[in-house]
Amino acid sequence: MNGEIKTTAKKLRARKRNFKIACLLLVILVLLILTIYAVVSFMYNGYFFSITLDKNLYLKNKVVIYDDPDYKVYRSTIQVDSLYFFDNISEKWLPDNLDGSGGSHNGDSYVAYTFFIENMGEDVVDYYDELIIDDVVKNVDDAIRFKVYYDGKAKVYAKKSINGTPEVGTIAFKDKNTVLTQKVTNFSPGEKHRYTIVMWVEGNDLECTNNILGGELKVHYDFKSYHKKER
Repeated sequence: MNGEIKTTAKKLRARKRNFKIACLLLVILVLLILTIYAVVSFMYNGYFFSITLDKNLYLKNKVVIYDDPDYKVYRSTIQVDSLYFFDNISEKWLPDNLDGSGGSHNGDSYVAYTFFIENMGEDVVDYYDELIIDDVVKNVDDAIRFKVYYDGKAKVYAKKSINGTPEVGTIAFKDKNTVLTQKVTNFSPGEKHRYTIVMWVEGNDLECTNNILGGELKVHYDFKSYHKKER
């Protein structure tokens, strides 16, 4: 009988130990899920599009980016108001006045943002800008379009089609993560350039299927110093 009691006690201790281990593993799993959720929420539920300026362009050349002509102060990053949901649309549905006066002017299923870069220094500057895809969920970039206005002239960029050729009416992405790269030379003191970025999901793209439903995208437009020319 003593043997039976000892065996039962061992089983109870083993059950308690296993229960504690299971509880600990459950807590760790819940914390891991919450951490992943927090990271994803930070990335996608806030701003998914930003504009960044190399601090050297300001510190050495007094180049600034802004969306309000009355607020020309140095900012290394501008966060753009985003949409939490995109329905697919056609480019022909976009309004004609997208190259706006400044700031966000989004529609129901597209993001549109106008901003400026200005040389407020005393030297002629060269810089280059890049539109970069930071992260993609469910290959939504297969059907994304970027319409970029540079001083009023627009170009449309898209990922290559499934047969490896540019989509009709578009310029293919430079590479997997880079939409475009542009070098701007002889940026003179007092000169400014206007940019408007428009993003939407193109419904006429053959890759705009149910497979990309729930997809998400994180992008930024980066302005970097190239070299400086003395006056």
